[in-house]
Amino acid sequence: MLPAALREERQFRLLFAGQALSVVGDRITMVVLPFAVLSIGGSTTDVGIVAAAGFLPFIVLGLIGGVIADRMRRQRIMVVSDLVRMGTQLAAGVLLVSGHAEVWHLAALTAVFGAADAFFAPAMGGLMPQTIDQPHHLQPANALRSMSMSTGSIVGPVLGGLLVALAGEGTALIVDAGTFLVSVACLLALRPREVVRGEVPEPFIADLAGGWHEVRARTWVWSFLLAMVVYHVIVLPSIFVLGPVLMEDELDGATSWAVIVTAFGLGSFVSDFLLLRFRPRFALRTAAMGLGVASCQAAIIGSGLPIAAIAAVEFCSAIGVSGFFTLWETSLQEHIPETSISRVTSYDYAASAGMIPLGVIVAGPVSDAIGIHETLAGMTALGILAAVLCLSVPAVRNLPRGAVRDTAAPDPAAP
Repeated sequence: MLPAALREERQFRLLFAGQALSVVGDRITMVVLPFAVLSIGGSTTDVGIVAAAGFLPFIVLGLIGGVIADRMRRQRIMVVSDLVRMGTQLAAGVLLVSGHAEVWHLAALTAVFGAADAFFAPAMGGLMPQTIDQPHHLQPANALRSMSMSTGSIVGPVLGGLLVALAGEGTALIVDAGTFLVSVACLLALRPREVVRGEVPEPFIADLAGGWHEVRARTWVWSFLLAMVVYHVIVLPSIFVLGPVLMEDELDGATSWAVIVTAFGLGSFVSDFLLLRFRPRFALRTAAMGLGVASCQAAIIGSGLPIAAIAAVEFCSAIGVSGFFTLWETSLQEHIPETSISRVTSYDYAASAGMIPLGVIVAGPVSDAIGIHETLAGMTALGILAAVLCLSVPAVRNLPRGAVRDTAAPDPAAP
């Protein structure tokens, strides 16, 4: 039987269907792109540069995207973003297949992809609660969305590895381009609740400042965001840069990495399944503990264990990763008004994804200087410290459950 959030929330069901396949394509790219760079003669530093190019736009455009998403129909923004990202993946795939790809091509196209994503992500963060009519379905809906990402993390690496082995990295990126069409079709059919905004929009700068006020006024928000910065800057480069490089140097390259990422996806799926029913009394406290577990993944990758053992322990760390993301997003949706949620979400992405380039650019040189295994162990130590400090903040530990909503009405207009 389908979960209640899918049975009873038609608009969420449409959104979920559109994003599920797109996520599979994204996970294919996550596995394939580092090896695409290496396949055309790129270095470890080049892998870091290409990865950073996808996140740098969040620093400049993420906050702008949040303001626009709180002022315009969010699904329109998402449709345009999907079409742009489809174009970049198609161009990158054709360049690789034709043998004309260079590192700067991949970096530039990844940057355009990231720019479109900087508008998509805040719009998605705001649109998701608009598709939910019953507040108690928020956490299960976030768990289902996360479950689609987990499933993508299982299916995507397998497909990515097969596509690379049978047809090459370029073909894999072209397949990802096709998945965006499904997302566009579902978004065009979507009829979310309309968020009642002021008749006269505030000046752009005032709207931007309003988003910052929503963040600054809540200790639990900015405290958790600081911990997220540490996780994304210090821990996640183990996934985007050092993990693939270590697999290429010491194990079986893309095949070994696909095994690890698939195990991670399975662990995430288990966590998401549990969160369909398990509703912790203090969601953010549980999320902070999950962040500590999530930070262990860097040390696990660099542990020197056999690939099967690394995959098994990554399965466990994935439970923490999926749990903290789902409960963090649910906490934002329960406590931030819908008229401001995209701006707050944009600060979330700017403080997390927008900061990743700092880590992925530095990860390669640091690992060259002190050793890749030592770097991975240090990443975990700093990530756990940040999670413990976050958990020590009373506003994080004691945030109650809630559901703050603006007055809303059905949206009869097409996107």
